[in-house]
Amino acid sequence: MKTAISIPDALYEDAERYAVTRGWTRSRLYAEAVREFLVNERRLGVRERLDAVYRTDPDASALDPALAEAQRTVITREEW
Repeated sequence: MKTAISIPDALYEDAERYAVTRGWTRSRLYAEAVREFLVNERRLGVRERLDAVYRTDPDASALDPALAEAQRTVITREEW
């Protein structure tokens, strides 16, 4: 699909130089940039949802005291 966008001249020039160094077309550069942005945004959405869950009930993420003690016991026996 063809589209027209407006970006600052300096950003355009940096992007052009980057595309040349990678041997990419301008179209590939912008497609890769948008793809990466969307992947990062999806990850951000997951993190925000998890934060919302644990923010409302901080104890939900607390380690069970018995498990914490078991881990402490095992770790202190390990040679570092």
